[in-house]
Amino acid sequence: MSMTGCSVVEAFRGNPDTTPEVRLLADLNPSMNVQPTPFLPNSFNINVETTPVVINDSLVPNQGAVKPAGQVNILLLGSDWRANSGYRTDVIMLISIYTKEEKVSIVSFPRDLWVTIPGVSEQRINTAQAYGGFPLTQKTFEYNFGISLDYYMMTNFNGFLSIIDNLGGIEINAAQNLTDRCDLSYAHGSTCSVGPGLATMDSETALWYVRSRYTSDDFDRTRRAQEVILGILKKVISINGVANAGEIYNTLSSSVVTDMTLGDIVPLISLTAKIINDPTRINTYAIGRSQVTSYVIPSSGANVLLPNYDAIWEVLKTALFTP
Repeated sequence: MSMTGCSVVEAFRGNPDTTPEVRLLADLNPSMNVQPTPFLPNSFNINVETTPVVINDSLVPNQGAVKPAGQVNILLLGSDWRANSGYRTDVIMLISIYTKEEKVSIVSFPRDLWVTIPGVSEQRINTAQAYGGFPLTQKTFEYNFGISLDYYMMTNFNGFLSIIDNLGGIEINAAQNLTDRCDLSYAHGSTCSVGPGLATMDSETALWYVRSRYTSDDFDRTRRAQEVILGILKKVISINGVANAGEIYNTLSSSVVTDMTLGDIVPLISLTAKIINDPTRINTYAIGRSQVTSYVIPSSGANVLLPNYDAIWEVLKTALFTP
């Protein structure tokens, strides 16, 4: 790979024992095929530096790993889009379905992970979708992690609420207790508490659960988001999702932006019905504290997570390349 200068990511990879020099790199290519998603507002502003970078090949080779036959990779994105503002994808979760082995891996990526957005700059990973829609997000995952994404599904706060409302609520299995500030109707004073163990949630509770941050951190939010996604999948299957796939698809289509057709989804729902209630067939992973280093960018004071690509690869190899 050829670059003008040394990037944050490369400096960290080359010598993890030293503090990297921060240089934001950008190559704003007007010919890039940028495809905003329907959630993208008419105008948005994301700050980009202007030092050019030349990207010739993959930053992180996947050590010759080959995508297993029959594997389907679906990226789930939860955005913070609101009217008249920009957005970022604060939930980034890859669901990898091994159709032959009838297994599922779920891998979560932290929103502040500092990566190269091809043709743009070094940025947090949660900006890729806003810059160039799913095509750029695909390139970002391929470039940084050697992962081939097949489809995506994206929703925002209102869409998330609508999904759970239309399902009539969900049940999750909380691994830990969460007690945090909330303004829900059943709050005790100014706090709410969930778990550990099974908990039934309406949409407002589920949104509070995945977004709460005062008594926890983003890594804990990652786990909670996975619990809610599993709760949604279980609820879809429990209401005979296979037979009612068309109706469910039509009902939820106004809440989700996706490139998946009903024909893409039906066989995966059928497979999910076999998997979802068997914990031995579902494995959850996260790029967490052991795979990143917290870093403050001097020029802006922004907190980001520098990736340790060797450690990240060990997670991805197990989750995505080992049927």
